[in-house]
This record gives sequence, structure tokens and C-alpha cells, in this order.
Amino acid sequence: MTDTTAANQRAAEALHAMRTAAPLVHNITNYVAMNIMANVMLAAGASPAMLHAREEAAEFAGIAQALTLNIGTISPPWAEAMIGAAQSIAGKPWVLDPVAVGATGYRRALGAELLALSPTVIRGNASEILSLAGTQAAGKGADAADSVAAAQDAARALALRTGGVVAVTGALDYVTDGTRAAEVANGHPMMPRITALGCSLTGIVGAFCVGQNPFDATVAALAFYGLAGERAGMASAGPGSFQVAFLDALAAITPEDLAAGARIAAR
Repeated sequence: MTDTTAANQRAAEALHAMRTAAPLVHNITNYVAMNIMANVMLAAGASPAMLHAREEAAEFAGIAQALTLNIGTISPPWAEAMIGAAQSIAGKPWVLDPVAVGATGYRRALGAELLALSPTVIRGNASEILSLAGTQAAGKGADAADSVAAAQDAARALALRTGGVVAVTGALDYVTDGTRAAEVANGHPMMPRITALGCSLTGIVGAFCVGQNPFDATVAALAFYGLAGERAGMASAGPGSFQVAFLDALAAITPEDLAAGARIAAR
């Protein structure tokens, strides 16, 4: 069995395990992403919870099987909720999505505070990963202006610093735990044209990580998501129909489909 075949089989097994578990994932995400993220996670087979009140976030994180944090439309009460939830999720996986973390001093400070709480996985675009690692980045708000390749060294350093996994997503995704690395080539050019699909991917990563090795789970989540994008692209005429086709593809892809269609390469 080649390395690629073995990686694809692990991805297929991870999809089966995620759907079997149907994990409850607590998502503190941004206003723009809430609806599409919840629908994406339901279509994939997970159970999303979208709550952010600081009065209950920490308590609910103790109930959930995983947590995802997205700082896209951050405010002080939401920041408090995120910190409390991350502190309460101990022993279970949580994923940090550092949206536009380099754009303002407030975001940089919050990013550093959340980073110190040792996320299981950090998922962001190249500019966000560079900024979170303390490297000069060229991002425009939530959009990346740096290549995935330019962020690979920063991703490895960040993974070694946190003890977690870092996923740099773009046209060619890069995943590392500081020692191992993989690239995932699945995806479709239409995906960046749909708002919050990247934010929604963070929830899928969180769901896959429940009960599974975080590195393999993250690689599997990215391949699954990208394959759904490829199928949606073939079935749609533009951004509007793509959204519908994408949800359908997430629900329809089987572990066997993923084993056959994932494009994963060890690096």
C-alpha cells in the first residue's frame, strides 16, 4: 500500500468514525458564519451548537465533545466567552480560527491569549498563520495575501510551540504537527467566493478531531471538505447554486468516495 493510498484510507476511516459519533461541537463563531456553518456541519453528520453568551459558554463547553473558536466578529463579551470555554474544554479537542488576527492590536492580543491556552488545531489562511506566529504578513482583513508555501515554516514553528496541529488552508492545504506534514489538493475555485465556507471548515475539523488523532483527523477533514467542493463545482452554475450543491455533496460523500477521491500527499 502506497503512502497516498494509506492516507486516503485513514481519511475514509476518519469520516466513518465522525459520522458514527455524530459529535456535539460547541462553536463560538462570527455573525456571518453561524447559519452556513451549522448547515454544513449537519450535512456532514455532526451536531453543531451555536452559542456564545459568556454566562453559559464555559458551562456548555464542559458538555460538548469539541469546541471551535472564530474571532471574525469579536467583541469583549465574546472574547470572555471564548477564553472561558477554552479553559473548560480540558481534555477534549478545540480548534482556533484566528480570522484577520493581524488586522488590529485587539485581535493580536486576543490571538496571543487564546494561543496560550494550547489549541488542539489552529486553522487559518497563510496570512493569519504568519501573523499568529509573529511573522510579517500581507493579509487584507480576513483575506490572505500570502501563499500557503510562504507560511509553512511559521506553521511548523507554531505547531511545535503549542504542541498542536496547524492547518494552512488555501488552493493547496498544508497540515503539520511540527514533525509530520501533509498537503491536501482537494478543493474548487468557487469555494473562496462563498462567504463563511472557510469558517465552516473549522467546525468540520473540530468534529473530525473527536476521539481521533488530531493530525490525521485534520487532514481527513480538509480532504472531505475539498472533495465536496469539487463535486459541487461540477453540479452548479455559480455561487448561488454552488452553496446548495455543496451541502448536498457533504451529505452524499461516503467513506469509499473519500478513499477514492482524496488527494493527500505526505511532505
